[in-house]
Amino acid sequence: MNPFLQSASWLGTAELFNRVMRLGTTVIVSRALSLEDYGLSAIVLVVAEVATVLSMRTGIGSKLVQAPKEDLGELCQTAYGLNWAIAILMFMLQFSVAFPIAHWYHDSRLITPICVLALNTLVAPTYLIQAALVYRENQFQVLALCNVGQAFFGNLAAIVMAQMGYGLWAFVVPGILATPIWWFIMRRSQSWRFRGRMSLARWSEILTFAKNLMGIELLGKIRANVDYLLIGQVLGMEALGIYYFAFNAGLGISMSLIQSLTQPLYSHLCECQGDRVAIRSLYFSSLRSIGTIMVPFVLLQTCLAPWYVPIVFGQKWIVAIPVVMLICLSALPRAFADSASSLLQSIDRGKVDMYWNLIFTLIFSLALCVSVKGGIMSVAITVLVVNCISIPFFLRWVHRLDILSSHPTEVCS
Repeated sequence: MNPFLQSASWLGTAELFNRVMRLGTTVIVSRALSLEDYGLSAIVLVVAEVATVLSMRTGIGSKLVQAPKEDLGELCQTAYGLNWAIAILMFMLQFSVAFPIAHWYHDSRLITPICVLALNTLVAPTYLIQAALVYRENQFQVLALCNVGQAFFGNLAAIVMAQMGYGLWAFVVPGILATPIWWFIMRRSQSWRFRGRMSLARWSEILTFAKNLMGIELLGKIRANVDYLLIGQVLGMEALGIYYFAFNAGLGISMSLIQSLTQPLYSHLCECQGDRVAIRSLYFSSLRSIGTIMVPFVLLQTCLAPWYVPIVFGQKWIVAIPVVMLICLSALPRAFADSASSLLQSIDRGKVDMYWNLIFTLIFSLALCVSVKGGIMSVAITVLVVNCISIPFFLRWVHRLDILSSHPTEVCS
C-alpha cells in the first residue's frame, strides 16, 4: 500500500471510531443540555484551544521531525527545556485571562473551567518530545491509539456529566482526560527520556524554524474561533449555542476526516527532502486522494442535513439546519489548503505560509465583523464565501512553485 495512504488509514480508522463515539455522545448531550450550555462551552474551549497552540503546537516538534539524524539528540534536549519554559508561561497566562473573559461575557461560570483546563499545559512537556519522535518515525498507529483512547474515555465522561446535569462540564471533562491518555501511550511507545541538565543549546535554531509554524497554528485557531467570540458578544449565548452546535454537527466530522488525510503528509514529505520528483508525486497524489474522498462525503453530508439533524439530535435543532449545510460545504477548500501548507512547511517555506495565513485571517476576521450583525446565517454564508474565494488563490500560487515543476532529480529512497 502507498505509505501515505497507509498512514492516513491508521488515522482514518481512529477518526471513524472517534466520530461514531462522538455522534452518539452529541445525540445524548444535545438533548440534555441547553443552548446556553453550548454557548458557554464554546467560549471555554476557544480559550483552551488557543492555549494548546501556544504551548503544545509551537512548531518545536515539527523541527524534530525534520531534523537530520545526527542532530536529533541535542535538539531533543533543547526542545525539552523550551517546552517547559513555554508551558509555565502559558499556564500563568491562561489562568490570568479567565477573570477578564468572564467579565467580558458577564458570566462567572466561565472562570473555573478555564482555570482547570490550564493544568493540561503543565503536563504536556513530559510527553511532547516522545510525540514528535513518534510522528518522525511515521508510527501513526500510535497516534491512532491515542485518538481512540481519548475518544472512548472522553465521550463516556461527557455522557455521564451531561446526564448528571453538570452542563458545560460535559464539554470540559473530556479535555481533562485527554492529557493523561496521551502521556501514558506516548511514554510507553518511545524510550526517549530527559537526561542530565536542562540545556538551551541551539535554541535559536529551533525557535527560528518553529516561529512560523506556531504563527500559522495560532492564526488558524483565530480563524476557527473568531466567529464564536463575535457571536457570543454581539448576538448572545443562545445564538452562539446554535452556531456552535452547527459546527459540531456539520464541520466536526469533515475536519476530522481532513486531519486524518493531511496529518501524515508532512512527515512523508520531510522524508523526501531534496527530491523534487518524489515531493511533486506525493503532493499531487495526496490531493487526488483527498479530493476523491472529501468531495462526495461533504456533498452527501450537506444534502442529508435536513433529514438527519431533527431525527438524530432533536427537534430543537431544526433552526440550525441551514447553518449546518453552509458550514459543511466550507470544508471542501480547507482540505486542499491544509495539504498546501504541509508542502510549504516541509520545504522550509514556512514564512510564506505564515504570511498567507496572516492575510487570510485579516480578510476573514474583517468579513465576520461586518456580517455578524446580520445574524448567524450571515456569518455562515461569510465563512463559506471567504473560504471558497481566498483558498483557490493560495493553491494557484503554491502550484507555481519551482519545487512542483516537472524537472527530474534523484529518486527518494
